[in-house]
Parts: sequence; C-alpha cells; structure tokens
Amino acid sequence: MTEQHAGSRIRVDSLTSDGQDTAAQWAQRLGLPLADADADFALQVAEDGLQLQQLGDDAPGPVRVDFIEGKAAHRRLFGGGSGQMIAKAVGIQPGVRPRVLDATAGLGKDAFVLASLGCEVSLIERQPIIAALLEDGLARGVRDLEVGGIIAQMRLLTGNSIELIRQWEGEPPQVIYLDPMFPHREKTALVKKEMRLFRPLVGDDMDAPALLEAALALASHRVVVKRPRKAPSIEGAKPSYALDGKSSRYDIYPIKALKIARP
Repeated sequence: MTEQHAGSRIRVDSLTSDGQDTAAQWAQRLGLPLADADADFALQVAEDGLQLQQLGDDAPGPVRVDFIEGKAAHRRLFGGGSGQMIAKAVGIQPGVRPRVLDATAGLGKDAFVLASLGCEVSLIERQPIIAALLEDGLARGVRDLEVGGIIAQMRLLTGNSIELIRQWEGEPPQVIYLDPMFPHREKTALVKKEMRLFRPLVGDDMDAPALLEAALALASHRVVVKRPRKAPSIEGAKPSYALDGKSSRYDIYPIKALKIARP
C-alpha cells in the first residue's frame, strides 16, 4: 500500500462535543496526530460526516463524500441516466450492466453514477485520507432509504491499485475504469475545489502506465480511461477509439464485446 500524503501534514479534529472518540479512532487507524499546530490539513469529525479541511487563510471549504444530497443527488435524478457519456464508455446498453472496477475511486462520484445505473462497482482508493472520506460517505449513504440500495452495489477496497489488480482473486471485472491524476497546466489546476485540495495531498499518478498495463491484463471485456479532452493518452497500449465530451474524453480499450446476459 502506498501511503502518500505528498509531504503534507495532517491532524484529526472533532468539531462536535461527542466526536472525540471517533476522532481518536480515525487518528489511530490512519497514524495521524490529534494535535499539530503546523498541520496543512485537518481531517474533521463533523455533524454531517467526516470531512477534510485545508488549513490557512485562503483555503477552500471542506470536502466530504455525500451520496445523498447535493451534486450526487442532482446527477442521479437529472444527469441523463444511461445516456451519459460515462455509461456509454463502460458499455451500458439495454440488458447490459457490466461489473466495473473503478481503480482510481477518489470521492466515488463516477462509481456512484455507475451503481445508480445498475452496475456492481468495486472501488479502489490508495490515498488513506481519501479512502476514509469515501468509507464514511458509503456508511452514511447505505442507511438512506433512497440511495441505500445503490450503495449496496458498491464495494470499497483500500490499497495500491496496481498491487490489488495483480493479486485479484475470483471472477475478474468486466470493465476497469481509470481516472488518474496527471500534471495539469497551472491555469486548469485549480478549477475545482476538490482538485485544489487533493493535488498537494495526493500528487500525480506517475505510475499510470503500469496501472493501465495491469488493468488490461485483468479486465475481461474492456478498460476505460478518463482524460482531459486535449491530453495525450496514457503511455503504452493505444486506445481503439475515444468518446469526446466538452472538457474530458474516454479512451476505450476493448478486449471483447459486452453481450446481453441470458437468463
């Protein structure tokens, strides 16, 4: 497992009167201090879930995983269903809901979309802090009446994606989905709050070529890589085709056709 904080110092705080024990448990699990005046980030136990707050005068607001309300709810209700480009990229079609491994899960947004469309989704997140946010969001979501059934189709794995893929046991995923962090030009690096928060914490996925190679060796039907629209493909095998959107594209590496499952 690659426990990377990219040189950032992180402490764990409780923002609630009854959250001290929970904060202590996270601190122990993650090997983080409960007090550090020089910390760059604070992992905070708040009323509405675990959140990550960058510290400093010009820091953006906190980030947490929320599958119940906000953007996730809006996309679930009004995002276009199986007509979304990500759905087409992974091969969703009438009668076809592939088993997907999202090997760069992040905050789980894309995985949740695929699960909401009927896919079983395994998620891998190697950055321990982000994995903690994701674990907390899944735990809250599974108790919700509206999205609990969707969350039940999502399985979180923590660790190095390349290692977990190479050591995979049991039936392989039909589709492996990758959305690696890459170096971006400065004018685009701070567009989203999450990117502004995570880039100093996570750094860039410089091992993306090895991840793609491992994914192609495991996936039974296809590998899909999400990229900025004008960015080059990952070094290594070339995609057979791509689906282009306004700001991003999906490079498709087909292995064999996805077919309707027979009863």
